[in-house]
Amino acid sequence: MATAASTATTARPGLVLADLLPASRVRDLVLVTGGAALTGLAAQIAVPVPGSPVPVTGQTFAALLVGTALGARRGFLSLALYALVGMAGVPWFAEGGHGVSAPSFGYVIGMLLAATAVGALARRGADRSPLRMAGAMLLGEAIIYAIGVPYLALAADMSLTAAIAAGLTPFLLGDALKAALAMGALPAAWKLTKKN
Repeated sequence: MATAASTATTARPGLVLADLLPASRVRDLVLVTGGAALTGLAAQIAVPVPGSPVPVTGQTFAALLVGTALGARRGFLSLALYALVGMAGVPWFAEGGHGVSAPSFGYVIGMLLAATAVGALARRGADRSPLRMAGAMLLGEAIIYAIGVPYLALAADMSLTAAIAAGLTPFLLGDALKAALAMGALPAAWKLTKKN
């Protein structure tokens, strides 16, 4: 006999993974705080890119994962908390950075918007199949770059062409790998919930 949670996950694409947990304000507070902390921890996994003030980090993948798993509202709140705490001085942006003057702060703003967008797409079932998940992740990455690259150009006093070369081009392969990971991980998580 199927449980109520497994029936809901097969019948209603309006759920995100976080909705499978018992609903409460405490749950939402823990999820939002946990999503911010996960993003901050992932930002510390940083590999410098020669010629770029922006390192390769786990931060973008964590932000998109948080948005997808928590949904648009909680994803937004989680990344807003991450941004506000970093702006207040906690050194948990990439490479221990903080504040709005860092050249990579535009990517943080982009992650906030991207987490919201992928969370909304997840509510529409984008996290249920590999192909749709890849599309959601690529859209999220595009949003991050649409904000992050122009901000980098302004903050680092670079031309837009130089900012693209330093803040976009070196990251495309890694972003493709992140999308591939998400393509497998999130649809697999939904399949696991259906078996319980």
